[in-house]
Parts: sequence; C-alpha cells; structure tokens
Amino acid sequence: MPRRRQSHGLERVLGAPALFATAYGNVGSSIYYALGLVAGIALGLTPVVFIISGLIFAATAATYAEGTVRYPEAGGSSSFARHAFNELVSFAAAWAQMLNYVITIAISVIFVPHYLSIFWAPLKTNPWDIIVGIGLTWLLVGINIIGVKEAARLNILLAVIDFATQLLLVALGFFLIFSPHILTGNIHLGVAPSWSAFLLAIPVGMIAYTGIETVSNLAEEARDPVRSIPRAISWVAIAVFAIYFTLPWIALSAMPVVHQGSHYVTQLGQNPPHGFKNDPVLGLVENLGLHGAILAIIKIYVGILAATILFIATNAGVIGASRITYSMASYRQLPAAFRKLHPKLKTPWLALVVFAGVGSSLFVLSGQVDFLGRMYAFGAMLSFTIAHASVVALRYRFRDAELEWKARPNLRIRGVDWPLFAIVGGLGTGAAWLVVVVQDAPTRYAGLAWLVVGFVFYVLYRRRLNLPLRGTTRTPVPLGPAIALEYRTILVPIVAGEQSREAVEVAARLATERAGRIVLLRVIVVPLELPLDADLSEQLDEAHHLLDRARAIAEPYGVRVVERIVRERKAGRAIVDEADRRAAEIVVLGAPRGAHRAIFGHTVDYVLKNAPCRVMVAAGKKAA
Repeated sequence: MPRRRQSHGLERVLGAPALFATAYGNVGSSIYYALGLVAGIALGLTPVVFIISGLIFAATAATYAEGTVRYPEAGGSSSFARHAFNELVSFAAAWAQMLNYVITIAISVIFVPHYLSIFWAPLKTNPWDIIVGIGLTWLLVGINIIGVKEAARLNILLAVIDFATQLLLVALGFFLIFSPHILTGNIHLGVAPSWSAFLLAIPVGMIAYTGIETVSNLAEEARDPVRSIPRAISWVAIAVFAIYFTLPWIALSAMPVVHQGSHYVTQLGQNPPHGFKNDPVLGLVENLGLHGAILAIIKIYVGILAATILFIATNAGVIGASRITYSMASYRQLPAAFRKLHPKLKTPWLALVVFAGVGSSLFVLSGQVDFLGRMYAFGAMLSFTIAHASVVALRYRFRDAELEWKARPNLRIRGVDWPLFAIVGGLGTGAAWLVVVVQDAPTRYAGLAWLVVGFVFYVLYRRRLNLPLRGTTRTPVPLGPAIALEYRTILVPIVAGEQSREAVEVAARLATERAGRIVLLRVIVVPLELPLDADLSEQLDEAHHLLDRARAIAEPYGVRVVERIVRERKAGRAIVDEADRRAAEIVVLGAPRGAHRAIFGHTVDYVLKNAPCRVMVAAGKKAA
C-alpha cells in the first residue's frame, strides 16, 4: 500500500468517498435538530417542506460543485463572488458564511445536552442546556487553539454508523408504525399550517443541509477536484435527501398532528416536557412501539450517537469559522491580527476566541432553538443566493472559457450557456431569504444588525488602510531576516526526475521550522485537441505514483502534506494559479536538467515572472 495512505490527518482522505463521508458527518448531523424545528412550523406538511428545500438544495449543490471545481480553494460562495464580482460582494458572502458557522456551532452544541438528557432529564431544557452548551463550545475552542488534530478515520466511521442508524430507523418505522391514513389526517391546508407558516418553514428546512460548505473547504485537499468534488457533493445531496424524504413520514406517523385547544400541534414540534422539539430523533425512538430493555438500549445508543455526531459537527463549525476568518484577513476584509498564528501553538487563536467562542456563546445564551434555526436560514439563504448569482455571472463574463467540469442543465442563448440550476436555485434561495426577513421580526432585526455591523466595520477598516472597497488586496507576505520562518504554505510542483526530490527536501526543511504545510502539485498538461475533462487514466496513474514518491520524501520531516492534481494547457499557468488560490508564501521548483531543460526551463521562467509570491529554484550538486 502506498505510504500516502498511511499518513495522519485529513490530507489522506481526498477521494470522492472520503470527501462524501467527511461532509455527510457534518450535513447529516442536522437531522437531530432540523426535524423538530420544521415540524413545529409546518406540522403535517413537514415532509413536503423537506422535499421542496431538498430540490432547492440540489440546485445549490450543483452550483457549489461547479464553483468549487472552477476555483478549488477554501471560501465557497465568498471565493465565487470575488472572481465573479468584486471584493465588496465577496465580503457580503463571507460575512453571511461567518454567521452560518457561528449559528452552526450554537445550534449543534445546544442539542448535545438535549440528547444526553437520557442520563439526566434537566439537560433537555434551559438553563442546563445553555450552561453545558457554552462549556462544550469553549472546550472545543481550547482544543483547537492547542492544535489537537481531528481523528479523520473516527469521523468517517461515525458518519457511516450515523447514516446506517438513520436508515435502520426508517426501515423499522415503515415496518412498525407507518400509516398513510394518519398522514392524510395530519394535513389541514391553509389552517395547520397556515400558508405563511408553510412558506417560512421552507427556508428553515434548509437547515437540514447545514455544512455544504464543508466540501468547498476541503477542495484544497482534493487530489483530482474535477472528478471527486462533483461526485462527493452529489452523493451528499442524494443521501441527505433520501433521509429527509423518508424519516419525516415515519416521525409524523408516530407523533401525528392533533387538535389541542385552539391549535393544531404535534409532539414532534412541541417544547419539552410534553414534546420532542429538543430531541426529535429520541422522540421517534420512544414512539416506535418498542418496549422494555430493547427500547432502553436503543434510546441510549441513539442518544450517545447523536450527541457524538453533534459534538463533531460543532467542532467542524469551529474549524470552519477559523478558516473563513483567516481567508477574510488574507484579503484585507478583516484586520491582519485574525490571520496571525499563536507564536508557540501555531494556531489562529484570536479568530477562534472571537468568532467560534464569543460569537457562538452569545447566540447560545438565547436558549431559543427556533431563533437559532431562523438565523441560520437568514445567513444561509443570503450566502447561497450570492453563490448562485456568482456562477451565473461567471458563465456570462467568461463565456468563451473552457471549463474542466460544467454542471447541468444549461440553456445556450447568444453564445452563453446559462446555468438553469443556478438561476432556479438563486430564485428559490432569494425568495426564501425574503420570506425570513419579512415574516420573522426577531430574525430580521438580528440578521440585518449582523450585516450592518459587518459592512460598517469593513468600510471603516478599508478606508483606514486607504484601500478601495471593491478592489481585491491580499495581506502582504512578511519580510525580514526570518522570512523563512513565516512560510506556512509551500507549493512544490512535481515532475518526473531527481529535481522534484530535491525541491521536496528543501520545502520540507522550510516547513519544519514553523509547522507549515507542503502542497505537492502535479500538473497534467492536456493537449489542445482534447477537452480538459478528457479521460486521462494513464496520466492520472503516473500522477498518483509521483505524488506517492514525493510524500514519502516529505514524511520523515513530520510536516503536513497536501496532494493536488490539476489539468491545464500550460504547466506554468497552472502553478501560478494554484499559488494564487492557496495564498502560498513560496513556490519551490526543482532546477531544470538534462533533456527536459528547455521545457522545464520555460515553465520556471513563466513562474518566476508571474508568481504572486516568492519563488525558489532548488538545485542539487549536479544541477548546479
């Protein structure tokens, strides 16, 4: 087995199956709170709401797949907007994403004690869920500041177990309690729910797809983004949609809508102690018709699994908040202080404390899960709408560009392949955002206040630095005698031959000084007579082999290694683009030699002239 697969950390899980499992571990966690939040609003139409939101999400997934393949960098909608529009629109998307991450942390962590209430009942309600939630938040912030790595294999294993458990509950439900007659009786069109409540439930239902940004953030770790990213995103969309298409029918069969006083209610969406809004999946287990020891065992199993999955999802939110903060600081959207690492621990401690810690704790203090769900809908719908608009604009602006991968369906008019998925998805998410803003006053005021504070800070910060509001400006690479110690991302293009070994060794020594990472890049040059997405199996096999050899050279140094395969017409252009996407501090190239001197020399010359960072040409004794 290649040594690459024996390394530690997330960099080794870069294929479509691993990307799917990692993303599903975050996206799939939402079933443990979304089911109750939506049922409290949509009542008997809860399954219909999830179907509609699932269709909107399918369009959104296609948008993210195309955008991420086109720009395989962390940032998601913020990155798409930067390339399609300008830095101001990019900031709007990034700030909305920041809200998403903060709310994801808050809503995931406050449901952890809800599912642990199988051991102590007060954990299901305020104030204990708030106290434990805030404590767990700061525990994770502390862990990430210290720099403890995620157990990638454990995360993937839990995601698989989680998906299997959800499928098991669906199967048991269909066998034991599913009733079409009860489901028909649950629906009271225009009354329970009202049409306004039904419309509000749709954007709230999008909380079921919390974490789609995960794949975009992992794009930098994908070896072959053209193939793995679209597959992973489509698999996540299908898997999550399958669960949300079936589980609500089972849950409403178990806890049907009833007339209580002057209102229609379902235990699935009621607050405790009479309902299961705070732990809807446990409510489903309790009403499956099981008894005795079997019921007790399944409740403990589901409670512990749900709490663990939600804890991991919270940690993913903490990591996501720090990543988007680092990206924003790199593009002068936030002060450079948020980009600096702790001098000893080498982690973005300030970003973790301010946004993941303080920001999410303030939302947890509300103790209102409905409010948290609607706030997520506010930020997510805005971010998704910008992503859709960006893909449409990119298709129009670069109509003649050859795309490595293009989502479908499309409609060609006047030389432009208009992305129907992005147009329909953008109309859906935009309308959903307006519904939240118009119908829910607390969310409207809190969400708009978040945007106002962000834009005011952005304008004041940019003006203080005399920077244009719309122009893209990167934080400069630090200069000085200790510049080598500041290299955190080192790009090393890999070619066949001895020069790559020398370049990797030099890069590894540089990265070792400050726990930096090395990006091993293999460029597959596609001839002009072939499309960029052509089947190049032989070249891909060679690329994997070369990357395995390069990783084996770097591993003894104990540095983080990321492997990337890109397709391009010119190797030099691909290297420069990758350095720009990753905000690499330096590119280390092997010195040209032998029969390949002219070809490789041309590539080195292009990189030296066009690279957005420093370039080092590493030469062994023979080359020198």
